[in-house]
Amino acid sequence: MYHFTEKYINPFTDYGFKKLFGEEPNKDLLLDFLNELLKDEQGKIKSISYIKNEQLGDTALDRKVIFDLYCESERGEKFIVELQKAKQNYFKDRTVFYSTFPIRDQAKRGEWDYKLEPIYAIAILDFVFDEDKDKPEKYRYDVKLTDTETCKVFYDKLTFVYLEMPKFSKTVEQLTTRFDKWLYLLRNLTQIQEIPEVLREQIFTKAFEVAEIAKFNPEQVRSYEKSLKYYRDLQNTMDTARGEGIELGIDIGKQQGRVEGRVEGRAEGREEAMTEVAMSMVTAGMADAQILAMTGLTSEQLAQIKEAL
Repeated sequence: MYHFTEKYINPFTDYGFKKLFGEEPNKDLLLDFLNELLKDEQGKIKSISYIKNEQLGDTALDRKVIFDLYCESERGEKFIVELQKAKQNYFKDRTVFYSTFPIRDQAKRGEWDYKLEPIYAIAILDFVFDEDKDKPEKYRYDVKLTDTETCKVFYDKLTFVYLEMPKFSKTVEQLTTRFDKWLYLLRNLTQIQEIPEVLREQIFTKAFEVAEIAKFNPEQVRSYEKSLKYYRDLQNTMDTARGEGIELGIDIGKQQGRVEGRVEGRAEGREEAMTEVAMSMVTAGMADAQILAMTGLTSEQLAQIKEAL
């Protein structure tokens, strides 16, 4: 059994995220977070209800799509809230694909004028997109369909919000808005021992109470342990892959003694490191689709790895 040095759960674990935002008794936490996130949108959300994933479509592909959280407001607005723990190839494609489900979910049989309610796909990321690394101060991206010439919003009912949490570096003293406080709580929850005065508001006090590990029953502790172990293993695997890939690539490049050799060496090093990552993921029982997305390997390469194990 784990010996927890942290007082509060890690919200970037599957269990921790759903404990805070995905349980009926804690629905007010998600409601407050969404209202702060979208306060400049179409007005305050008064209530939300969770929608079960299994209601999304009838095909085999549909049933493979499982959102972290899927909910609806009293006005019919749809919200997909996803937590992404590690960098994944085509993650933006994935969020666009996910947005098609609440679109199709609104289709009506018979006569229908195609009127849709707003859809929000919200991604809380524990990583930074490579193309965003040159903007260390910008951690929030709001995306809508816009006209490329005028940059004016062409269609305002489909919104994607990406939060690159590693970029959020505000201290307690720098928290000026309620949204800042939410991001600070999510970013630093495992490091907090005593609740800062600025977070002693009713909604945040409840969040800390929900997240306090000492209040979990044995079954909840076991579930959190399992989720935390997966999160740590994933982080360690990815960190090791990055480090070994770079080091191995440099060594090979130096041996070849040419710029071309260094470039090819790094590529070979990264591929070998990703092979090691894939082997660990296969052993851990992860799905092929997830392994391919996170490592960038081809189906043929993954098949060869599985045959060799």
